[in-house]
Amino acid sequence: MSLYLRLAWRNIWRQRRRTVIVVLAMGLGLALMMLYDGTVAGFQQAIYGNAIKILGGNIQIHAAGYDRDPGKSPLLPLPDDQTVVDAARAQPQVVAASRRIKTRGLATSREGAFPVGIVGIEPEQELPVSLTAQNVAAGRLLASEDEDAAFIGQGLAEAMGIGLGDRFTLAGGATHDQMRTRTMTVIGIYDVGLPEIEKQTIYIALGEAQRLYGVTDQSTEVVLFLHALGQEPAVIEALAPSLAAYEFGSWETSFPELQAALGTKGGVMNVFSVIILMIAGIGILNLLLMAVYERTREIGLLGAMGLRPGQISTLFILEGTLMGLVGVAVGIVIGLVLNGLLGRIGIDYSQFSSLTEYTALITGRVYPTLGTENLIGRAATVLVISALASLYPAHEASHREPAEALHYV
Repeated sequence: MSLYLRLAWRNIWRQRRRTVIVVLAMGLGLALMMLYDGTVAGFQQAIYGNAIKILGGNIQIHAAGYDRDPGKSPLLPLPDDQTVVDAARAQPQVVAASRRIKTRGLATSREGAFPVGIVGIEPEQELPVSLTAQNVAAGRLLASEDEDAAFIGQGLAEAMGIGLGDRFTLAGGATHDQMRTRTMTVIGIYDVGLPEIEKQTIYIALGEAQRLYGVTDQSTEVVLFLHALGQEPAVIEALAPSLAAYEFGSWETSFPELQAALGTKGGVMNVFSVIILMIAGIGILNLLLMAVYERTREIGLLGAMGLRPGQISTLFILEGTLMGLVGVAVGIVIGLVLNGLLGRIGIDYSQFSSLTEYTALITGRVYPTLGTENLIGRAATVLVISALASLYPAHEASHREPAEALHYV
């Protein structure tokens, strides 16, 4: 086999210009796929990462039994919630860990009653990672000592016809299936550019939620915010042994629509990547077919020396595969360089943030990753296409009669 490899390596460089063109075509195709993967990963962090911060964090930890009916946000107190927080903060991927109380209720004003989620938070703990806290349009963020104070979204404020300093009635589910009602004052209004999401949640201080909904000195959820999407499985695996009595959830299970959107984007691009690389594979097919006709006498000589058709065929398949390998190496280098530069500089997308509702979540520059998320699959696709493109030329070469080939002019 080593002899075949040496012959194949020598043969692909006999026509350097054509080989370089095909290798660059395969390499640039792979590099473009890496650039796309890295850019999409950067946008996912910018858009979906921020969406997750608004919707409820990367990971949620609840008491056992919570998932039996998560749609109702059951008020199941977490036993020893501070131990959960301490264990989570010890993980290097965790940016912040915060206790919460979540329940469902109605916010009522002169405009009517609006179903909302009511979330009691620790403002000081969530401030560094809270997108709502970083987008205060009026007033201020909550403080731990606030009572009868609510932090609401601009979309909900407009729907209810209220503003900063106005009062409204908030009814929420408490323990033992009771409803507790309190008149709240709007202490702050946030605006993240997503009116529908802003209508869904009202934030109050954790201490106020504990008193109002009968969860004394406890919480019903610990929310973890991580450095990046995709780190959730590793964090859950690290915490599970020491927190075996608790239930873990992540944004992938809590917000499946986001996961479905990411999967759809990836699937569409996988199809386009195969098409692009197949176009480059046509170049290999053309190159090897030309080599068959140019080396007809050489093929006849190999047959006359005793090489069987299968051995000649193997030689041409190796040539195509080696060109694919070189193309993979070139593509990886180009892709890493491009993504590395863009990852340092970033892409300023602020002027396009108003194009759609979700692009409003881009709060600054988008920083692509190195694009290695799907690198193994992309590289394997290049190699498979290279090998497939060499099959027909290999078949043609192996079926040349040595006597005729030796007299070919």
